[in-house]
Amino acid sequence: MPNQANVRPELSALIARKDLAALKKYLDPWLPADLAPMAAELSVEELAVLFRVGSRELGAAVFTYLPIEGQKKLLKLLTQEQSAALLNALPPDDRTSFLNELPLDVAMQLLSMLTPDERQVAQSLLAYPEHSVGRMMTLDYVAVHPDWTVRQALDYIREHGYDRETLNVVFVVDDAGHLLDDIRVRRLLLSPLDRPISELLDGNYTMLLPQDDREKALEIFRKFDRVALPVTDEQRKLIGIVTVDDMLDVASEEATEDIQKMGGSEALDEPYTTIPLLRMVKKRASWLVVLFLGEMLTATAMSYFEDEIAKAVVLALFVPLVISSGGNAGSQAATLVIRALALGEFRLRDWWRVMRRELAAGTMLGLILGVIGFLRIAAWSLFSNIYGPHWLLVATSVGVSLTGIVLWGSLMGSMLPLLLKRLGLDPATSSAPFVATLVDVTGLIIYFSVAMMIMRGVLL
Repeated sequence: MPNQANVRPELSALIARKDLAALKKYLDPWLPADLAPMAAELSVEELAVLFRVGSRELGAAVFTYLPIEGQKKLLKLLTQEQSAALLNALPPDDRTSFLNELPLDVAMQLLSMLTPDERQVAQSLLAYPEHSVGRMMTLDYVAVHPDWTVRQALDYIREHGYDRETLNVVFVVDDAGHLLDDIRVRRLLLSPLDRPISELLDGNYTMLLPQDDREKALEIFRKFDRVALPVTDEQRKLIGIVTVDDMLDVASEEATEDIQKMGGSEALDEPYTTIPLLRMVKKRASWLVVLFLGEMLTATAMSYFEDEIAKAVVLALFVPLVISSGGNAGSQAATLVIRALALGEFRLRDWWRVMRRELAAGTMLGLILGVIGFLRIAAWSLFSNIYGPHWLLVATSVGVSLTGIVLWGSLMGSMLPLLLKRLGLDPATSSAPFVATLVDVTGLIIYFSVAMMIMRGVLL
């Protein structure tokens, strides 16, 4: 077999020379699954030549590694017969994912190119809700019967397992197709050949329904550490499986969506480099407008303390300091809680435990920043008169208000995601900028209220 490090340049050289016979000979030793990741790095034009020479299995394997834009462009370069062969060779779940990204008229046109059996499979999967397990499942699995021996099961796997999605897990069904259990292939390989499959069943399995949300499936995969999970109907009849490679894609998409929302933007739903500029601006502008209107409340809040600011202008010097500290603390707490929720580290009923932790953490963090703020003003006052003769009162006001604002920001940042989750909304929408904006307004009120209490009768 050729050296993997040289695969891409060698393929490119053969394609550039248009030596199709040599190219076909070069491809023969490779298994499609081994060659696909490296071949996917070729240009779309080179892939079009490769698809004309290579097998259907190689074409389908490479196609699944391409980004959606590359897949669309490649199909345009292939003939109708080549496109039809490729679409029919794709695994059902990958084909469904691709068709779901296309406009309806284009998807319908491609569906008409499928064989009757493959078209029926594609239409049945597309009939499920967009983000459901049913859209992700594949029918390429191996199922055996409990009355078979291990030898019969292994013979069946050898005969029917070549083009299956995974052979790490074999599913056991009765004569009516109802799921009884799943068995890791390792157990089959290590068991006596004459041992009945029924003796290997332990009932330790879990399953999904096609209507289940993909986030639920992801949580189950994480919890049970599985490489594949069965999908059954309401009568527990096995209708497909979901594999871990699809779950890795889901985890990546969900993490990307959460990060984008936490950054103060709608989820882009497309790669940053390919999404149309106007659509990206629209998704970002909506949140920016909301945050801008929220920040306008800061000016409103400061107007209520106009007289105090006029009497003690020095207080205005520390406004950015105190409100940004509260916003940063809230953003920290929101990010930690949102991620912990996504990983299932706690549930909504544990909200009081989260609040207690943030009460303690917010108090300690506030004290740390409050002491630093106090010492900073005290140190500057030793060498200058910038804060006036009443610098001690100013330093105390800043220190105490910092403690309260950071504590308040931590509580807001931790509780807001839980509230949104309780209301059935996405916790990630309580983005760091959104929390910071809320804390900015309330932080001003806390700051000037503390200053009025401490400095009343002296500067105010």
